Amino acid sequence: MTRTLFEALIIIHIIGGALGAVTLWVPLIGRKGEDLHRRAGRIFTKALLVTGACAVLMSLLTLTAPFELHPQLVGRFDASFIRGIFGWMMLFLGILTLNLVWYGWMCAKFPKDRHALREWRNLSLQPLLVIAAVNCAVQGWLIGQGLMIAISFVGLATVATNLWYMFKPRVSAVDWQKEHLKALVGAGISVYTAFMAFGSVRIFPELALDPMMWAIPLTIGVSIILYHWVRLDSRVRRAHRAVPARKS
Repeated sequence: MTRTLFEALIIIHIIGGALGAVTLWVPLIGRKGEDLHRRAGRIFTKALLVTGACAVLMSLLTLTAPFELHPQLVGRFDASFIRGIFGWMMLFLGILTLNLVWYGWMCAKFPKDRHALREWRNLSLQPLLVIAAVNCAVQGWLIGQGLMIAISFVGLATVATNLWYMFKPRVSAVDWQKEHLKALVGAGISVYTAFMAFGSVRIFPELALDPMMWAIPLTIGVSIILYHWVRLDSRVRRAHRAVPARKS
């Protein structure tokens, strides 16, 4: 029964992740704010919420039956390693994905109302991610996996920046767009990382912890975020320069 449930979750997880990986590029490449952007964003959000939820459930099942659910790893890794990587780290990544997707969606839904961002789900996901990140680091230290410790800082930085935006005294006109972009591209990074790292496990298990498998999606994703942030700031500066000219 557990094995059947786990395999069903894998299928849903893969379908949701693939749909999210494709639809991510529609709002990134297309014109912002148009109907296609919004429709693709809704599909991406729903797909990634399902994907993240499946990752959480799969990780919890792995913690209870590591060898039963990962027979391809028997003889290669011990139970503590499987629980650490495919249990605790996947649990952290699943919660990170849920946090980023929900927060990013709320930023777009309430661009001028930060009070609305402080609804119970959005706020609850912040301490939950902190707990998952700290636990991931501790579990990584216990099994000697530095990658688990390093990746936990992404979760802590996510919570810090989310809360800073939600509660800081003043915001600029484009801050909500920056946060929306940061969160949803960040969720996209997690999808591509999962495909490259965890997806390789069934063929080449050692590649799951290869730093390159984690560095490539992260580098590309952060570059996309910074590129669009620069464009947003440039647009604001152009608008400010144009104001005196219109008045004259």
